Parts: sequence; structure tokens; C-alpha cells
Amino acid sequence: MSQEETSDSKPHEPTEKRLRDARKKGDVPSSRETGNMMVVLSLLGITIFVLPWQSADLAESLAILIDNSGRISVGTGQAGVTRLGEVMFEFMIALGFVLAPIFGLLALGGLFGVMIQGETVFSLERITPKLNKISPQQGFKRLFSGSALIEFGKSLLKVFVAGALALWVTNKVVAGMMDSSGFLPESLPNYLLEAARRLLVAMSIFLIPLALLDIVWRRFEWRKKHMMSHKELRDEMKEAEGSPELKAKRAQVRREQSQKRVALAVPEASVVLTNPTHYAVALKYEPGTDLAPQCVAKGADHMAKRIRELAFDNEIPVVENKPLARLLYDTVDLDEVVPVEHWAVVAEIISFVLDLENNVHRQPPDGSSLRTLADE
Repeated sequence: MSQEETSDSKPHEPTEKRLRDARKKGDVPSSRETGNMMVVLSLLGITIFVLPWQSADLAESLAILIDNSGRISVGTGQAGVTRLGEVMFEFMIALGFVLAPIFGLLALGGLFGVMIQGETVFSLERITPKLNKISPQQGFKRLFSGSALIEFGKSLLKVFVAGALALWVTNKVVAGMMDSSGFLPESLPNYLLEAARRLLVAMSIFLIPLALLDIVWRRFEWRKKHMMSHKELRDEMKEAEGSPELKAKRAQVRREQSQKRVALAVPEASVVLTNPTHYAVALKYEPGTDLAPQCVAKGADHMAKRIRELAFDNEIPVVENKPLARLLYDTVDLDEVVPVEHWAVVAEIISFVLDLENNVHRQPPDGSSLRTLADE
């Protein structure tokens, strides 16, 4: 493993994009111990819920075949082969109905084992042959990796525990049979079934915490494998920011938000200053309430035209003042009040607008002119 791939050189947590890309390739945390646990739990469920009721039906299906074996006429040639197929088909149908609950419970156990791990994907890339998978060098590294050593340790632990439990249960079964003076041969199936339940319960108690710990460990190991270096994080950020689709989407969202804001703010404005076509600034001022006029909307070119249209539609005065409109566009942000150094000239325009509302007609302030819809 190169220095660049060590965990020390990858201090950053994986981004959602990196994890999403890994999932698309079929790389998800997967616990083998969960599968082993569900096999044992499924077998335990079979011994508790299925075999006590299905064993008699299974024995009956086999007994019918054995009892009738001497009376079944098969024949020779093609007819004999056909008859043999019919007999075996009837037997397999009967046997299938008996074994269906067993296979169904095993299937449900496997499905549940997949679901509790949280993530399941199907990817052709996982089953596509790759040369590095058959490389002796890569195989040697995987064989002596930390993950392989942990798997080896878990396998040894499972072998020892399973062997010890099997010896313990077998000893109990044999001792019970030897100590029972009235033990009958026909009691042996039920006795062995009870012993199998004990063994499976003991194995379940061992495998459940082992599987849960393995799920946590696999997730930790998976995230650690996808840790990112400084360079990988920078490259991903550049790729995301430089994507034309993403840039276009962001620009569209900004335009939509700006248009919504303008559509709501301009009808509430007191006056719109223009330059006359390239810039537009909408100011709001309520005498006796506001300390100074506030910028509620502004825009250039297309947006400036939209502000003017909204102003005319809502009968908001539009005053042309080229230097002031450009100055306020550059220096005042949305929801900010006009700077104090511009109060005097803005106050003259606001006074002119208030006079218009009171039907007092006079000349606009110096450098300003009232624009109407006809001027557009």
C-alpha cells in the first residue's frame, strides 16, 4: 500500500457523493456473520414451528413410496421411462408440499438478513471479471491484510464455540439416554429434535451479538476505506462546482428566487429609480415609521425591465436618475437602508413622490425625471 493510500494521508470523512458512487459500483458494507446468524435462526424456527407438524407428513410421503415400490409397474422401453417420470413427478409434488414451509422459512430468513444490514444494491461491476482479482500480488496482500486476519480469527472462534456447544449437547443427550431406564426407540426422533433445538438456541445466543458487532465493524471499515485525501476532496469540489449542469441549475434557482422576491417587493415599494434601462432600484419608505428609505429590490438589464414593468402595473412612480440609480445599485444591498450620505438627494425624490400622491404637481428634483409607461 502506497503512502498516498494510508489512513494518515486521508484524514477527511467521505462525502455523500463518494459513498453514492461506491454504492453504484456495488460497494456496500456486507456482513457474512449476519447470513450465518439467519441460517441458524431459520433452522431454529424450523425445529420449533415446522418439524413438529410436518415430520408426520414427510414420513407418510416417504412411506407411501416405499410401501408401493413393489406394486408399481414401470415397464420397459419408452413407456417405462414415461411411467417412471410420472411416478417421480407425483412423489416430488407430494414432497414439495411438505418441504415448502421449510424452504419458505429459509428464504424469509435470508431476506431478513439482507434487510437488517440496511443497504442492498445490484451492480454488474461487482461480478465483472477483473485482472487485479486474479493477481497473485493482490491476492497475497488480501490474504495477509488486517481484514483477512480478523476474518480468520472469527472463523477459529466460531469453530471452537460450535464444537464446544456440539460436544456439550451431545454429552447431555447421550447421558440422558443412558440414565433413562424406560427410554423407548420410538421416542428417539423427538428426543433428537429437542437436542437440536438446544444446540441451535445456544448457537443463536452466540451468533446474534457476533453478527451485530460485525455489522457495526463492517460499516466502520467501509467508511474508513473511502476516507478522502486533501487532493481528492479538492478535486471533487472542483468537479461539482465546475459541472455545467449544476451551474445552470444554480443559476435557474437564483433567477426563480429573485423573480419571486421582485414580484412580491416591487408592489410594496414607494418609488423605483432607473438609469433608465440598464439599472433599477426599488425603495420603500413609510413616513413616521421608517428612519430612511430601504432597498427592497434591484436589478440590471432584464431584471431592471421586469422591475419597471411591475412598477407600472402597480402604479408605483418610476423616476429616472442615472447617477443615483447606478450608485445605489452598486452600494446598497437588499433590505439595507440608503447610506446617510445619500439621504438628501433621496429625500428630495421621496418628497416629490409624496407630493404626487397628494395631487401636488411640480418639477422633479435636479437630474431626475418622471418616467411613464409611454416613455417605455
